[in-house]
Amino acid sequence: MNEQYNRTLIGKAKRLRREMTKEERHLWYDCLKQLPVTVHRQKVLGNFIVDFYIASCKIVIEVDGSQHYEETHQEKDLQRDGALTEMGCKVLRYSNADINQRFQHICDDIWNHVNKETEL
Repeated sequence: MNEQYNRTLIGKAKRLRREMTKEERHLWYDCLKQLPVTVHRQKVLGNFIVDFYIASCKIVIEVDGSQHYEETHQEKDLQRDGALTEMGCKVLRYSNADINQRFQHICDDIWNHVNKETEL
């Protein structure tokens, strides 16, 4: 799936792994690490760096800060989601507010998508 990826993004992806947002850290340490599948952080897919990627079921998880609700950023997100979908990925987007206010619901939603794709 990831045979063609932009190698120039690897350094940035490593930096983003070290500098995760508070919400990304919360989702990673308190939910995603407990899943019975491998989850990659700040994974390079094609010309994009996705927040989290579950290769076994081709699920991309994006944590959206406030900038994602600006009109120009929303257009870029739509294009990005379309490109990732063309690669065969399912994109799940959650806002920082969702993670802070409805964390268990987010974890359950991710689990349901993983379970559906992997039939665990």
